[in-house]
Amino acid sequence: MIEFKDVSKVYPNGVVGLDNVNLKIEQGEFVAIIGLSGAGKSTLLRTINRMHDITSGTLTVDGLEVKNLKGKELRTFRRKIGMIFQSFNLVTRTTVIRNVLMAKVPEMPFWRVLLGVFKKEDKMQALESLDKVGILDKAYIRADQLSGGQQQRVALARTLAQNPEIILADEPVAALDPVTAKQVMSDFRKINQDMNISILINIHHVELALEYADRIIGIRAGKIVYDGPSENVTQDVLNTIYEGKIPEKTEEA
Repeated sequence: MIEFKDVSKVYPNGVVGLDNVNLKIEQGEFVAIIGLSGAGKSTLLRTINRMHDITSGTLTVDGLEVKNLKGKELRTFRRKIGMIFQSFNLVTRTTVIRNVLMAKVPEMPFWRVLLGVFKKEDKMQALESLDKVGILDKAYIRADQLSGGQQQRVALARTLAQNPEIILADEPVAALDPVTAKQVMSDFRKINQDMNISILINIHHVELALEYADRIIGIRAGKIVYDGPSENVTQDVLNTIYEGKIPEKTEEA
C-alpha cells in the first residue's frame, strides 16, 4: 500500500509541487492522475520512488517510510518500483532484448556488467516480458528500428523484468498517436489485471484515463481536488480539476 499523510513538496525556488496531500493506494489498483501542466502530477509520482524528496508529512510504501531509506535499503526499495517515461529511455543502437536485460544490471556483479554476460534465466525472463507486451518477435531487432509505440512497449517489458510491485508511468502515451496510445494503455491494463501490479499513470488524455483506469485522482495547484472511481467523473468534476470551478453538489463529485 502507498500512503500519503499530509504530504507537501516545496521546491527550492518556492514552487509548491504538492500541498497537504492525503492518499491511500492499495496493491493492484490502476490509478490515473490528471490535471493541468504544472499541477503536481509528476511530483506526486516521483515522490513515491524518491526521485523527489517530500518537504513535510509522511509517505510510506508497504510500511516503509520512504524519506528514511538510504544506501542499499533505498536501492532495494526502488527495485520494487518500475518507472516509465514519455521518452522511452532506450539504448537505441542495441537490440530490444539487451534493452530489457538492462533491468538486471543493478543486481549483477561488475564483471558481468563489464562483459555484458547475462544468465540464461535472465534472458528467458526478458523474452517472457516481451511476450507479455506483444513484441516477442522484435527481440533481436535494434531498438531504433521500432515505432514509438513499440519502443514504449520495450520500456514496459524492461520494467516487468524488474519484477515490480508498482509501476509509475509519467506521460507514457504523450508522444504516441491515438491508436498506438490505446494499444499501450491496453498493455498497462492487462498487466495490472493479470499480475496484480499497482499502476499509477500521469496522463493528459482524459478520455484514456477514464477508459482504462479504475480510479481517477485530479490535482490542481498541488492539491487533490478529486479522488474516486472513473465512472463517477462528471463534467463538473473535470471543471473543478481543469478550470477551478466548484460543482454545485460537491458531495456527488
